[in-house]
Amino acid sequence: MRRPERLAVALKEEIAEVVGFELEDPRLSSVTVTDVTVTDDLRDAKVFVLVNGTDDEIKKILKALQHAAIFVRQQVAMNLSMRHAPHLFFVRDTAEENASKIGSILQDLKSKGEFEEKEVESHDS
Repeated sequence: MRRPERLAVALKEEIAEVVGFELEDPRLSSVTVTDVTVTDDLRDAKVFVLVNGTDDEIKKILKALQHAAIFVRQQVAMNLSMRHAPHLFFVRDTAEENASKIGSILQDLKSKGEFEEKEVESHDS
């Protein structure tokens, strides 16, 4: 595993801890850190988060997270004994939402008779 990927795994765990237990903003209680990617130079990290709420609420939560990014970065650096932690950029993880929307669309098409699921036969050799 390359160094940025190892760092991303450690960052994900630490950021989740800090956001989940050390930030006192009640708006952030429903935030889930789903993934972290780190640039090859280890200077920046994109933190993917799942957040619930209306678009306006989600924007406010992301703004609050970005406002707390310096504190989160300091805590992560201290917890991981790092001299320099990457700059953190919080972004909304929409993969789960998109999967849900696709499932909804497929279900709607199926109920209208426009989509038919076919069973895949397994061929045992």
